[in-house]
Amino acid sequence: MAAIAIPDELRDLFEEPALAHVSYLNGKGQIVTWPMWVDFDGEHVLISSPVGSRKGRSFRERPQVAISIVSGKNPWHWLSASGRVVDIQPDENLAFIDRMSRKYTGAEYQRRSPREIFSVAIDRLSPSSDSLRRWTRSS
Repeated sequence: MAAIAIPDELRDLFEEPALAHVSYLNGKGQIVTWPMWVDFDGEHVLISSPVGSRKGRSFRERPQVAISIVSGKNPWHWLSASGRVVDIQPDENLAFIDRMSRKYTGAEYQRRSPREIFSVAIDRLSPSSDSLRRWTRSS
């Protein structure tokens, strides 16, 4: 399945410090949801977790994830998406998590242990009706 692009009208969600909720299946087949810091690289949603974490093991074994983000400025501006983890890279010098920490907390990330960055290709996207109206008017 081809990845779906996130429209420009929703990309501001990744600029503000809006927490995402990331859901995945754990080893027992249960749905697990975590509030997480997220970013967007223009193609993929990016999330991070410590090396060896349960999330990381689950992403490797069952790469399907769902992600929702709600604007902190406008609760009617949100997106819900699902996709697959398509790439895993080390977070060199913790540059990614430090950038996310500055965005969300204003300071460097405090837990200085090795981390990984997970790239999620989106295959389904549902914007809020407010976002959808703006999206369809500009398309």
